[in-house]
Amino acid sequence: MTELIANHIESFAQYAHLWGFLLIFFFMTVESSFFIPFPSEVVMIPAGFLAVRGELLTGNPWIDATIAVVSGTLGSLFGAYINYFIAVTIGRTALYKYGKYFFLPEKTLVRAENFFREYGDIGTFVCRLLPGIRQVISLPAGLAKMNFARFSFFTALGAGIWVTILTAIGAWIGHLTSDLTYVELVHNGEVIIRKNFLWLALALTAICVTYLLLHKKIMKSKQKPTATAE
Repeated sequence: MTELIANHIESFAQYAHLWGFLLIFFFMTVESSFFIPFPSEVVMIPAGFLAVRGELLTGNPWIDATIAVVSGTLGSLFGAYINYFIAVTIGRTALYKYGKYFFLPEKTLVRAENFFREYGDIGTFVCRLLPGIRQVISLPAGLAKMNFARFSFFTALGAGIWVTILTAIGAWIGHLTSDLTYVELVHNGEVIIRKNFLWLALALTAICVTYLLLHKKIMKSKQKPTATAE
């Protein structure tokens, strides 16, 4: 499926020098909002590759890579907003009833809701870095009517890190070689991700543990009864 999508998106690469950032925003919105097997790797890895080769708008690798990251993050955030407000608008019953017609089986929704109930805010951050649940975590956040500012912050933080990682991988490959097809580029990037996923998982675990400990400590301090003056 990834190869099929990459082949289709490759036809847009010829417009990258002019419309590249808008295309990044559009495709990352699709990746983040619609429940189809559309991996972000096929967008952001080539974006980093094209940026380092000077084939995007400004021709400056650092500037283009930075704008690509911002475009990808904003696209991911906008797509997450779509899912968030879908959940807020139609509610749990309709989502479970009709989700299966939009590549959203009940077991996926249940898994996302359970994850969100257990981890809350930090779950929206962590899931932006995990395949298979990245898109759907915005739905339980919407169903729970999570504070919108906090939802935006954690979603943008997670999406920004993931987009930056993919863009950096593409730039690294572009630094090493320019003789790759679009599909080969995406495949090589995925290989790098798989080889180093353990380090990402360890980093996520450390972040989650730190956040949960701090959150528990803060909540405990708030719950302490204040001494009354005699």
